[in-house]
Amino acid sequence: MKGTKFPQVQDLAGLLNKLYPPWLAEEWDNIGLQIGDPTAPVRQVMVALDPTITNLEATRKADCQLLLTHHPLIFHPLKRILTCEGIGKTIQAAIVNQIALICAHTNVDRAADGINRWLAESFALRQVAVLDEIQNGLSKLAVYVPAGHEEKVAEALFSAGAGHIGAYDRCSFRSRGEGTFRPGAGTSPFLGEAGKDERVDEVRLETVVPRGMAQKIIRRMLQAHPYEEVAYDLYPLENPRSDVGLGCIGRLPEPLSLDEFALQVKKLLGISTLRVVGAGNRRLDKVAICGGSGTSLMGEAQRRGADVLVTGDVKYHEARTAEEKGIALVDAGHFHTEKIFIHNLAQRFRQEVKRQGWPVIFLEMEGEQDPFRFY
Repeated sequence: MKGTKFPQVQDLAGLLNKLYPPWLAEEWDNIGLQIGDPTAPVRQVMVALDPTITNLEATRKADCQLLLTHHPLIFHPLKRILTCEGIGKTIQAAIVNQIALICAHTNVDRAADGINRWLAESFALRQVAVLDEIQNGLSKLAVYVPAGHEEKVAEALFSAGAGHIGAYDRCSFRSRGEGTFRPGAGTSPFLGEAGKDERVDEVRLETVVPRGMAQKIIRRMLQAHPYEEVAYDLYPLENPRSDVGLGCIGRLPEPLSLDEFALQVKKLLGISTLRVVGAGNRRLDKVAICGGSGTSLMGEAQRRGADVLVTGDVKYHEARTAEEKGIALVDAGHFHTEKIFIHNLAQRFRQEVKRQGWPVIFLEMEGEQDPFRFY
């Protein structure tokens, strides 16, 4: 479309970072832009679960300039790129066809509006909460601002991602006091004169910041602050982040037996086969969920009173551990507990690009299959 202003790859990567910040991701993960020119324009985006060569070819045929996936193509550092097979073949195909590749993995898993919350909504769970909250994820930033300039600085902090507490945003605390200083030789003070003591009516502005975003937020704050030298404090907090973390836990609309619940999971996730650990007549009320591989949360699920954990990739000895702990398991598979990513992330982006006024079309990969077949 001639004359239409399309966003660049980096614009959509930035939007992803706003919706699902990189600091949410696990330290071992590799997320964000993995292949492509950040400045390339994007008209259409394909959303898929996996960055396979088949999905990349489907992306090319659909005339998409960007493939947005849940699982990363490049997970570990590459020592060589062989274009005849595997990752190397996919990398070459992406570059030759000028298709950028962006991954949104554990930052979506651990988000307040991510895979596990989407699963909880599908199961119609009530009183939903994060199962494994992010610990030590917050810092407190306190900055001293001359009175009358605190709103400008606060706006810079909030727009950069500070001030979120649960479902509330733009949270801060402000107290007035007197600041003292003496500008040195060669300075250009906003207030006062070099070599003279100065007393100024100031506001102490305090807010919380996600620890992984602290440096970005501080840079924005310094840009908005009128002082040449800015006094601020950054304190690590022990408060857990109750709004983000891995997995969800909630209550069923009404109690069900394990067998009844398993049948419901099959229907809701559109699968014909799953594995169950526990007596079929066991009554369930509280359900824990972790899409993908989540048996590491079994102990936390039991501690929080869950009767069953729905996840994928359950191993034999983990099943035995569940029996010993007295918690039921429903293994619906890695693929089927994460395929909800495709539609929901596409919808989320459609809403956001509309707000931005970007004429980008988001397509959802069709026909993607679980690599396992069951007989």
